[in-house]
Amino acid sequence: MTLVAGVDSSTQSCKVVVRDTETGALVRQGRAAHPEGTEVDPEAWWTALGEAVARAGGLDDVAAVSVAAQQHGMVCLDESGNVVRKALLWNDTRSARAAVDLVDELGGPAKWAEAVGSVPVASFTVSKLRWLAEHEPDNARRTVSVCLPHDWLTWRLGGASGEIATDRGDASGTGYWSPAAGEYRTDLLQAALGSVPGLPRVLGPRESAGELRARPGGTDAAAPARGPALLAPGTGDNMAAALGVGARPGDVVVSIGTSGTAFAVAERPNADPTGAVAGFADATGRFLPLVCTLNAARVLDAAARLLGVDLDRLGELALSAPAGAGGLVCVPYLEGERTPNLPDATGSLHGLTLATSTPAHLARAAVEGMLCHLADAFDALGLDPARVLLIGGGARSEAVRRIAPAVFGRPVLVPEPGEYVADGAARQAAWLLAGGDEPPAWETGRAGRYEADAVPEIRTRYAEARHQG
Repeated sequence: MTLVAGVDSSTQSCKVVVRDTETGALVRQGRAAHPEGTEVDPEAWWTALGEAVARAGGLDDVAAVSVAAQQHGMVCLDESGNVVRKALLWNDTRSARAAVDLVDELGGPAKWAEAVGSVPVASFTVSKLRWLAEHEPDNARRTVSVCLPHDWLTWRLGGASGEIATDRGDASGTGYWSPAAGEYRTDLLQAALGSVPGLPRVLGPRESAGELRARPGGTDAAAPARGPALLAPGTGDNMAAALGVGARPGDVVVSIGTSGTAFAVAERPNADPTGAVAGFADATGRFLPLVCTLNAARVLDAAARLLGVDLDRLGELALSAPAGAGGLVCVPYLEGERTPNLPDATGSLHGLTLATSTPAHLARAAVEGMLCHLADAFDALGLDPARVLLIGGGARSEAVRRIAPAVFGRPVLVPEPGEYVADGAARQAAWLLAGGDEPPAWETGRAGRYEADAVPEIRTRYAEARHQG
């Protein structure tokens, strides 16, 4: 049996899965927590990777490793390869003003969409680099190269020597790499940072990023007798999730994690001049038009905390309330918002009456509000998909699964629970070994189908409340 390892270095934790190359069968897995916050020392990711690898039984018997990680994070390195400052993560909104300035300076959103397929918001790396240049000029001057979280971890696994590499999927989320042209726009980087630092080499889907040379979280790894494992190019978390869930052209995937996303596998690049849809590349050589929200599963966490219950009980309460929560509407902008671009927004409740002042109504409103927010993201893609796949931690809630069809107005498929991002990374590692034009066809498990009568009034009331602010 030949084994591969897939890594998901997400906002909240690091997950490692070890799978059989041919069948995709799970052999073992491990995880470790990441520190909280919107800026993190990358060494914390390295330490967590070491812990997760150890809990997954190590990497000595794997033939290839792939790292997927949260998109957009700004990792700045000095001339010695040391980290200049803590990495700013995708959900750090201090760069919101910088994003607005960059959009204006180039001539508006349409110019950015034409240049790189996306319009910068606070999340994008290019916006964070402008913030760095304006607020920490000394650190900006010390920055000799810039990379993303998955790039940095792959480089560390390769012994932190030689050229840093990335893939087209993660590169497409920086704001200075064009998916349509397949090249960096260093003029945009110069405009943001005031200089053009070294950038990772962009690998194709089946190119190797080198060999495993270092033990994560510890000392250099001794090469196994058969030789060191290969390093796959890795990718961003959304691109890996598409691989892990087996998304194909014609599908829309709605992911409910720390962030919420709606994305589709497409054959052609996308350029939305409104900025709602990010025109990313995927991890297979195709494209991944995507809408991202800051607020998703943690809306449920917040509601459960407010009610003093766990998530299971929150779901039970939500299902005990009527559809539409009696007119109670939750607008879930609890951490500001990326889509729509409202970085300073806060959440709100509308329609609170004596009748709706119950735990059940509040629980239902929280679930429906989160799903309405994601349904808006789905609508922005402008697609009529063959399948809608619901994934992520939030999709494990029975209430979310049963209420989603009523909000989306169509059936949804919920694949078996899994670590889709880590699984996608493992599938990419297997593809590196196997070659071929497409990733290996792994069995992804049977998806549950959920249906419900559409309740359009839920979306209507939500839209009215959202516009009230």
